Amino acid sequence: MKILANDGISTLGKELLEQAGFDVITDKVDQVDLAKAVNEQEIDMILVRSATTVRKEVIDVCPRIKLIGRGGVGMDNIDVAYAREKGITVINTPASSSQSVAELVMGHLFSMSRFLHDSYRNMSTGDFSVLKKNYAKGIELRGKTIGIIGFGRIGQSLASYAYGLGMNVIAIDQHSYSVDIPIKIGNELINVSCITETSLSEVIGKMDYISIHVPKQADGSAVITSKEFELMKKGVILVNAARGGVINEDDLIVALNSGKVAACALDVFENEPNPRKDLLNHAKIACTPHIGAATAEAQDRIGEELASLIIKQFS
Repeated sequence: MKILANDGISTLGKELLEQAGFDVITDKVDQVDLAKAVNEQEIDMILVRSATTVRKEVIDVCPRIKLIGRGGVGMDNIDVAYAREKGITVINTPASSSQSVAELVMGHLFSMSRFLHDSYRNMSTGDFSVLKKNYAKGIELRGKTIGIIGFGRIGQSLASYAYGLGMNVIAIDQHSYSVDIPIKIGNELINVSCITETSLSEVIGKMDYISIHVPKQADGSAVITSKEFELMKKGVILVNAARGGVINEDDLIVALNSGKVAACALDVFENEPNPRKDLLNHAKIACTPHIGAATAEAQDRIGEELASLIIKQFS
């Protein structure tokens, strides 16, 4: 069977699939030509990450497709329910990128707390003494409170880093439950019990930092809007490494300009791959191009998990 890994696959994943007898094609096909390429090349399976979408229009004209795989967590770029109704297997790799996304969030938290994103932009154009004064009011993460909205695998991985750093964690999820968060100190592994909250509005004002880890909402609505910004502590720092649209971008700009939000890091945007210029150029926004899972280790785990799932079901 032929597999089109249209957004790429790790060398390890490709080798495992080829060893099992699959033909893996990694030549990138433009979105508009996807259905045509699938039919002409007699593709049996499509593997995507976040760039390629597999919607009803593609599914309807490609009857040969047996599997659609998403390398990563969210599957909002696939019409999952419709595909499954058609008898197509749909898989993803929810655990493979948790650590990588959590580490990117931590990197952004450190960067924004010490203005690294903005000071770098201005070092070559400004007076050193002026710059030193402008960026003299950094803050430390230890002892601060981070709110983690969405407490699945990524949220829990982020909590382990935050606890290890000495931060306080407020976890928000749809249901209240207790989770043991493992923290490794030297060779010793300890667990910290974390009980999730269900009412964001009641606790959002206690948070110094907020990181969002929820899927795109079914109705397309934002999770963080002007209502939530109004309840936040003045000077809060935000990170969105989940999905574009879970923060209302218009409301975010207003909150940044008013000083309510001190800084925000965005790894995802509403209009990917062409984010708004006012977001990219804003002095209080640190941007990365949807690279949460883009580490060598995560890509190996993703490729290995995809290969394992495919081989188990189709070999």
